Amino acid sequence: MVVVFLRWSFVIAILLVSQRKSWPQALPEMRARLKWVLIMGGFGLTGFNALFYAAAQHTTAINLGIIQCTMPAFILVGVALVYRTALSPMQIAGTALTMVGVIAIVGKGNLEFITQMALNQGDGLMLMACLFYAGYTLGLRNRPKIANMTMMTFLAASAWCASLPLLGVEIIFGKALWPDDLSSWAVIIYIALIPSLMCQVFYMRGVDLIGPGRAGVYSNLVPIYSAILGVIILNEQFHLYHLVSILLVFAGLAIISKKPG
Repeated sequence: MVVVFLRWSFVIAILLVSQRKSWPQALPEMRARLKWVLIMGGFGLTGFNALFYAAAQHTTAINLGIIQCTMPAFILVGVALVYRTALSPMQIAGTALTMVGVIAIVGKGNLEFITQMALNQGDGLMLMACLFYAGYTLGLRNRPKIANMTMMTFLAASAWCASLPLLGVEIIFGKALWPDDLSSWAVIIYIALIPSLMCQVFYMRGVDLIGPGRAGVYSNLVPIYSAILGVIILNEQFHLYHLVSILLVFAGLAIISKKPG
């Protein structure tokens, strides 16, 4: 929870300064949508972060990766139920194909290993995290029509506020671990600037352009990028299942990106 608190502390500090002219102008409109802002930032951002980190303490990376690939399916179901949007066969097929690709790369091409994996409380936490972020994605469709960086200022403020009680609980139970060297702070700064700020703004814009259903499927690129970076940075060995998984995921994305007609 220290990481959750610090990541949003950096983000809100950056945005309050960089958006100091725009966010006060948007304040009246955002006050009218206060409940929406609190839910989006509290559950969609901090809730997802906290559950993801907590899940990692109780389950394996393989389970985390496989459960994470359910998120696009949750989003597609949400789009159909909440917005009454009909799902095309291409959307369903493309999403299913990316999920197969993720399962293949997370399970390292070993289907028997995947079928024998045991579920635990960490898997339940991860499943809830995916539901939270799926809801966040659906909520972006009806966000106020203000600039992305300005919008992110209010979402980050909500996420930061939601992180405070979680941090307090961790401190009370003596579990808080604060960064104590340069490399630790470098990790925190990276998490703040890239996943917490830049990626969220890009994702917000992506939902604007292609809708929540199609945007959500791109979350299945995360384990693919992780595997590629593992080969490039950590000198891990490149296997055939890497290639198969990459081809499956990108084929699925190509299918859902194809315009009908």
